[in-house]
Amino acid sequence: MAMQRLDKIICAAGLATRSEVKKLIKSGAVAVDGVVASDGGMKLETGAHTISCCGKPVNTDHSRCFMLNKPKGVLSATEDREQKTVLDLFSPELRALGLFPVGRLDKDTTGLLLLTNDGELSHKITSPRHSVVKCYEALVDGELTEQDAASFAEGIELRDGTKCLPARLKLDPAEASRAQVYISEGKYHQVKRMLAALGKPVLELHRRSIGALELDLALSPGEYRELSDEEIELLFTK
Repeated sequence: MAMQRLDKIICAAGLATRSEVKKLIKSGAVAVDGVVASDGGMKLETGAHTISCCGKPVNTDHSRCFMLNKPKGVLSATEDREQKTVLDLFSPELRALGLFPVGRLDKDTTGLLLLTNDGELSHKITSPRHSVVKCYEALVDGELTEQDAASFAEGIELRDGTKCLPARLKLDPAEASRAQVYISEGKYHQVKRMLAALGKPVLELHRRSIGALELDLALSPGEYRELSDEEIELLFTK
């Protein structure tokens, strides 16, 4: 197996910078297989040891995936010269992992957005072939009807002639201008364009879930946390 320095392993996990790791090791906050480490230069077999930092296990898997509660006014991009992006919400250590958004949410759309450095995982989530369903909560200008729901079920034709796959529009019995939208595609501005095609332009849009994974309500707008392996499996559960 490949050998790697302890300090590099901790840096690669996105927990701290190289200088911060040195301080953590010096303070006795890092342990390898339950034994306090004193040398950041010690070489370890990748994936063969249990490493902890400040009492918490260090994720040595280079494939990482995070859930973000995306706030309004932030671009779903890795960088932009003029506007704030979702990567700007992450710590420098985590940005260094090479994270990127899985798909995108519009600048004014909020809610569940995934960021990963795993291209294969991203493709699996976004590819129409895998039919991963995304759920959005929409507030529109107008009143949604059962006929609108039937149009969604048949497959909405957008104003430019593009035909969308059959989708679900779940009406809110308490408020006719609100509904939940379930789609398995990811066309540009798709939910907004689908509702606009019905003459009901979107005023607010919030993504609630991907597959069976729902946005963690404990996350305030702009906050994020890493997904567990079990939660990643939920992405592909209908």
